[in-house]
Amino acid sequence: MESPVSKAYNPMNRRQILRNGTLGTLGLLASQSFQTARAQGRILGANDKIRIGIIGFSDRLNSSLLPAMKSLMAEFNCEFVGVSDLWSIRRDEAKAYFTKHFNQDIATYRNNEELYEKAKPDAVIISTADFQHALHAIEAIEAGCDVYCEKPFAETMQDARAALKVVKASDRILQVGSQRRSGPGYHAAYDFLKAGKFGPIVAAEMTWNVNQPGRWRRIAAVAKLKQEDTDWKRFLCNRPDDKFDPRKYLEYRLFWPYSSGIPGQWMSHQIDTVHWFTGLPHPRSVVANGGIYQWKDGRSNWDTMTCVFDYGPLDDPSSGFQVTFGSRNSNSAGGTKEIYYSNGGELNLATNQITPNGGMSKKDAADMGMEANLLAATNLEAPAAIATSANTGADELTTAHMRNWLECIRSRKQPHAPVEAGYQHSIATIMSNAAARTGERVTFDEKTQEVMAGGKVFHL
Repeated sequence: MESPVSKAYNPMNRRQILRNGTLGTLGLLASQSFQTARAQGRILGANDKIRIGIIGFSDRLNSSLLPAMKSLMAEFNCEFVGVSDLWSIRRDEAKAYFTKHFNQDIATYRNNEELYEKAKPDAVIISTADFQHALHAIEAIEAGCDVYCEKPFAETMQDARAALKVVKASDRILQVGSQRRSGPGYHAAYDFLKAGKFGPIVAAEMTWNVNQPGRWRRIAAVAKLKQEDTDWKRFLCNRPDDKFDPRKYLEYRLFWPYSSGIPGQWMSHQIDTVHWFTGLPHPRSVVANGGIYQWKDGRSNWDTMTCVFDYGPLDDPSSGFQVTFGSRNSNSAGGTKEIYYSNGGELNLATNQITPNGGMSKKDAADMGMEANLLAATNLEAPAAIATSANTGADELTTAHMRNWLECIRSRKQPHAPVEAGYQHSIATIMSNAAARTGERVTFDEKTQEVMAGGKVFHL
């Protein structure tokens, strides 16, 4: 007799559901299958091993996430029990990687259903294509697993709402890969702002510039990928039918609707700090401009982008502040920075310094009969290095974020970047993508939880 878990993960059933992709359908599936899957999952004891599965053997995984995990596994009593990847070559690479770096003959699986049914992990790390993250998180929660899910959390509101609903209805720990939330410097900045010492935020400036011709290109791998060695239909999940394209499969960050590119990959990290620091769940509006100015290689996602956000209380349009985000892939001057401004100075998250830079001078205050409010120069926690290269290694922020996830698997406390953080940054990135693709000033409908462009719901 087929078990309820294996029935819930019947490949044809799953594929049909993800293709139809309605919130009601996904919610219904969750209510039907989650309780059964969770009931069959074992509750970890204090001395039990955490059995971890991997969903997607990606560059990000083997260059950063796995090195971070390797440094933590003994302390938290973890073991890897399997890798799921659709492409046979990636499965071979996973075996070679684990043999070399973990001295382990890792089991590999052709798809997630096989992993859940045969390896029976307690937790999974999701590092698949951008548009798959939310859908794979739903699968993992339904299988009774705790989840570390790479960002962006979702690239459409439909997927974001479905995943939020399933995670919130569960007792599973989900950590979104917004690793700034585990950085000591960022926590120090949060505490400073919450203490009221900075004053009201009047603006924030965010930048992410690189000059890497090969960024997001996978030329050698594209040449190796053959349709018969993977499962293209399963890869598409709930995206529109399309003919097999190895570039879209491996260089998905360059192509919508498989990724929004710059917003989902980079802006999602920085805009998340706005929501965290202020408690505001999303922008009130977004406009965007940019284009493909340098890398004319067939991509559809921009290589240069500027977004302007309006943030503030939804019931008080006269109060708020502006956030600007700029990114280019053709010149790295300016690097990566995040600077918050008040009338009395600035908070620079690249240096973790509070300074009176740009604040209202004593003379100007006196001329207007006002009290001077210049900030005192203050050093916060030393900032963690912000890596912008494709192969970052086990950087400090990623390791700290992984540590927090494992701690929460043990304690069952909420992690630094719970599902709400992923949902909120997804709203901002989807709004930015909508503004880029429609040329409209984009807003968010609180009642329907939809991104609105030109008075219409933004869809694929």
